[in-house]
Amino acid sequence: MSFARFRFRGGSKNEVATTTAVQDGTEISDGHLTYVAEQGGNNALPTYQEAVGAPVEVKSPFGYAVGPVTIIFLNISKMVGTGVYSTPSTILAGTGSVGLSLIFWFLGYLISIASLAVYLEYASYFPSRSGSEVVYLEQAYPRPKYFFPVAFAVQSVILSFSSGNSIVLAKYLFAMNGHSPSAWELKGVAIAGYTVATLLLIFHTRFSYALSNGIGMVKVLTLVFIAITGFVVLGGHTKVTDPELNFHHSFAGTATAYGATNAMYKIVFSYAGFENAFNVVNEVRNPVKQLKTNSFVALTIVAILYVLANVAYFAAVPKTELLAAKEISASLFFKHALGSSGAVKGLNFLIALSSFGNLIAVLLGQSRLIRECGRQGALPFPRFWASTKPFGTPLGPYFIKWILTIIMIVAPPAGDAFNFITDLQVYPNSAFLLAMAIGLLLVRRSRKRLNLPRSEFRAWDVLVYFNILVQLYLVVMPWYPPAKGRNGGDVSFWYGTYIVTGIAILVVCGIYYVSWIYLIPYFRKYRIRQEVVTLDNGATTHVLVKVPVHELAEWETTHDALGRKLGNDSGSDTKVKPEYEVEGAGEKA
Repeated sequence: MSFARFRFRGGSKNEVATTTAVQDGTEISDGHLTYVAEQGGNNALPTYQEAVGAPVEVKSPFGYAVGPVTIIFLNISKMVGTGVYSTPSTILAGTGSVGLSLIFWFLGYLISIASLAVYLEYASYFPSRSGSEVVYLEQAYPRPKYFFPVAFAVQSVILSFSSGNSIVLAKYLFAMNGHSPSAWELKGVAIAGYTVATLLLIFHTRFSYALSNGIGMVKVLTLVFIAITGFVVLGGHTKVTDPELNFHHSFAGTATAYGATNAMYKIVFSYAGFENAFNVVNEVRNPVKQLKTNSFVALTIVAILYVLANVAYFAAVPKTELLAAKEISASLFFKHALGSSGAVKGLNFLIALSSFGNLIAVLLGQSRLIRECGRQGALPFPRFWASTKPFGTPLGPYFIKWILTIIMIVAPPAGDAFNFITDLQVYPNSAFLLAMAIGLLLVRRSRKRLNLPRSEFRAWDVLVYFNILVQLYLVVMPWYPPAKGRNGGDVSFWYGTYIVTGIAILVVCGIYYVSWIYLIPYFRKYRIRQEVVTLDNGATTHVLVKVPVHELAEWETTHDALGRKLGNDSGSDTKVKPEYEVEGAGEKA
């Protein structure tokens, strides 16, 4: 298949680069790496990607149901979970003052814009690959071969549970009727809530997105209602006697290094989700243009509503009472502003619905991310991950996320263990986000070395370097001890235990990688190679196979760099059964 002549827009309006027509599967090399030209069916421009990457799916097995509205609400539904309702008290305590607290919420917007620019430039390089970070790390660090796919895939699957939001959902459901649940009652409702969310998604892709959009709209209206109520409070039309009290001497108070870092983590947590639509890039037509506009719209809407919601909290609730609260900032607001138990119950329902919507949005995004990990060939049984049978949905990733979430709801007791496991999810992800930010500079250098044109979107350099500094801060500062000493964190033992454990997981991934890719093949006299396999439903995946050393020469002459068997029409993906398949890396075809 020939691509028509296409143009890439550079960093300025006057800068246009042109490349000649290329053939599907065309390879170019810089002597160390081989890049293959491919194009998806989502109207995106053709792209070169390093051959280690999972094959581009010419036709998305999920269709192309993601339009502007879905992009906006995929991001909003993930961003607006429980953070804006639960974290303002912690952020106020960490920053020490109302004024600095509000500045942190705005700073979170600027940080997210910088990160969004990085994601957009990556998406413009690989506009037909879903999975966001999976793809970007794979392409930024193609060597050592398979290292980043293996490391990121393992930690992504192991730490992909959503037990935290499931528990919060259960808490607010019980709060609606004023019942104080036992530990097992709480866990039972959390399991039921997550199971319902999963069941609603597994049968139909378009319905999944429609559900996400509907709940996302309710989330926006809820925050709009809080913001309007805040203005009513400030206008003196409620029983709040002095709505401007917290704004007098608004910068009174001090912040510690640990407190500011903890507050920043909560801010980043509250904005997490601005990138959710990048997990479904191959389901978006004209993805770069659509994501650039609509991701920014979603982020800006959320940032404005976050600031206005916090202003409403500070207008209605005394600072001392907010500092004493932990996870009920919004409940305190309604209690002071409206004084109605019915209104508080209504708020609890809306927050529960917000938590449920967050579960839906995370399931939609992470299922594609985990599926892309499987399509790289780095996880056992790649056909299981890549298949969309029988309902045209990523059933394998949904099932794995459900199993892990149920385990993490049931197994940890309340308190230390739960807080530790929740924190454990954060640190490895921060390390990968730092690697991804630095990796963008490496991708630019590689493309320049190959004399490839600029991408359709290019982030300002200042945003890229700012993003690197932010990610570096989030990786380094958690080591800084809390004011209360080594045991003064949110667990009763050493505050840095989750950091060391997160690093240990990455080290174990590294040991597993070296053993699997190099040591065992060396002693057993075979080498790892990748092969492209097309499933019956049209989905494609890499399968890593082991080829005996004495047959390597034949293998290299019968397969291209991507792993497609030569001689098939138009270089199409092979449906032939892999002769040598890595033990544990995939079932027999």
